[in-house]
Order: sequence, then C-alpha cells, then structure tokens
Amino acid sequence: MAGPEEGGARQGVRQVTVNAEAANTRLDQFLMRLLPSVPRSRIFRIVRKGEVRVNGRRAGPEHRLQEHDIVRVPPVRVEPEPAPGQPARVPQRVLELVSAAIISEDDKLLVLDKPAGVAVHGGSGLSFGVIEALRAMRPDEELELVHRLDRETSGCLLVARRRSALRTLHELIREGQMEKRYLTLVKGHWNLGHTRIDVPLRTDIRVSGERTVKAHASGKEAVSEFRPVQWFGKRATLMEVSLHTGRTHQIRVHAAHAGHPVAGDEKYGDEAFNESLKSAGLDRMFLHAHSVSFEWPQGGTFSASAPLPPDLAAVIDALGNDSDRGAGGRRAGPHGARSGSGRSRKAPLPRRRSHGSR
Repeated sequence: MAGPEEGGARQGVRQVTVNAEAANTRLDQFLMRLLPSVPRSRIFRIVRKGEVRVNGRRAGPEHRLQEHDIVRVPPVRVEPEPAPGQPARVPQRVLELVSAAIISEDDKLLVLDKPAGVAVHGGSGLSFGVIEALRAMRPDEELELVHRLDRETSGCLLVARRRSALRTLHELIREGQMEKRYLTLVKGHWNLGHTRIDVPLRTDIRVSGERTVKAHASGKEAVSEFRPVQWFGKRATLMEVSLHTGRTHQIRVHAAHAGHPVAGDEKYGDEAFNESLKSAGLDRMFLHAHSVSFEWPQGGTFSASAPLPPDLAAVIDALGNDSDRGAGGRRAGPHGARSGSGRSRKAPLPRRRSHGSR
C-alpha cells in the first residue's frame, strides 16, 4: 500500500474486519500496519477528517479496536506488486525511522536504538523490517542481524557488517559471553530481591498459528536474573533483567512465572493491571533492551546502551508522582498504595553510553 505517488493505482473503500490478533490495538497503529507506505501524517489526517470509521462511527486515533469491529478504510493508492524474486519496496517513512535509530557504528557493527512497533525482519504478514530497511539503504553491504527483539520491544539491536563478526558474535551468544540487560515494569511489589530464575521454556504452536511459550520441565534451558530498580508502592516495580540465555519471550514468561507479569503484555500479562496503567500513559508493552556488552576474542571490550524512550520514561514519572502523592499525606489516586514509607524508591536509570573497543 502507498500514498498518492506517481504510478500508483487508486483503491476503493474497504471494510476490514478486526481479527483476534489485532484486538485491543489502537486505531492509528492498526492503520499504519495495514497501510505501511502511507505517511503517519496522512493517516492521522484521514482519521481526523472522519474518513476512517469503526462500526460506522467516527473514532479517534487512540481508539482501541475490538475483535470483529469493522473498520472503513478510505481510498488510497497502491504500489504495483514487486516482480517475483524482487524484494518488497520499503516505505520512505520506515527508511527514515530506521536511519534515525542508528546510534553508532564501526567497521564490524551497527548499533540501533530500535523503536517499539518496528519488526526486526519481515515475516508474519510483514514484508519488511529493520534489516530489510538497512539493506535497502546500504545495498553494497552484507548486513545480518546478530540477535532479535520482539516487535514491541525497544532498545539496543546489533547488526553485523561482516560475516566474520557475525560468526564471532553468535559463538559468544552460544557460550553465554554476551551480556544483554533489559528494563521492564512488572506488576506488584517485587520482594524477591536479586533473583535468578532458572526455569526451562517450551515453545508451543496453537491451532491458529500463534506462538506461545510456557514454563515446562520438557523445555529448553532458560536463565534470567531479575534485579529491582524502583518500587511504586504495591502497584508496580521497575526491574533490570540480565539474560543468560536467549529464548523466545524469555523475560515475559519468567516474569509471569514469578507472579509479576510485564506491564502491557497482552499475551502473558494481567489484563486488569494493564488496563490500570493506561492512566499512567502506558499504551504498549514495557520492555526495553537498555544495554549489551561483551569482550571481543581478539581483545577489546564492546558496550552499547540506550536510555528508556520518552513514552516509557513518562510512565515512570507518572507512577513516581502518584506514589509520592500517596506518601505525602495528600489524597492518593486509586493506585496510590504504599509500601514501607510509601514513597517510590529508586536507583539511577542508565543513560546512553558510547560503545566500541577499549
């Protein structure tokens, strides 16, 4: 799909039915996935003008869709399909987004602060992701993903610029010599201290094709270390998580297994908790890859980090303000529960730091 570009063909009005996978998605995000080549500004404009309807009614961009909703999509222009064997055309806005996400590079690696909502590669109905965009921008390079992040996870993503570097880094990952740390917000007051969770994980495929992961003795080894960073009374805790293995959905499943599901996680999380955090501004899963570091076998330390993005930092500020109001004797909101003194307790959050060998 594309905007009004030369050579495009105009498509008529469509009535799109929301399926279970897209349920609870914001209208603007739903449209951006449906119309990946249309600029964000254009999508907001057609929503504001009422050209997009949900069940026959106008709706704002923040409206959350439900399964079986009918979304009226106005006419747009469609790019011709690429010839067989040719890569899909990456929209300009995605190229710009990925380009802006590059925080540093050297002769071996690119480091990106991946935005939430952008897939790392095409698949599952997507024809492009970060790696396809990078290859489109740098057609003369042999770029390969070193590791992966879930689509809704933001933060540090490594892309190898040399095959030799890719082989070396994959070997470090297999041997557990690459340290990856995440920041996540979990439900409730974490009172387990610095905890190592060593629980095998098994990947199952449902009949509908949706992949789920379960804590199960028959699964593969999975080890995570959870360390509390900041408490918000009994409501939530900001955690730093170090991964010793790299299983699918590892942090999310281990957190849920410990009784403290990740905030905003629609698959393994707590629906009531997720709903309550909308008042703090959370509209996606709170999971951010904030640092990665390792030692090159031939010598030199590599490290990279990215701070919490503004949307997640704003949630932390809102929760901290709520906790402080609850502790100060003033009237607290419905979630102004206190723990100990009642105030939010915190450690310094990491900042973006330079990376490379030293």
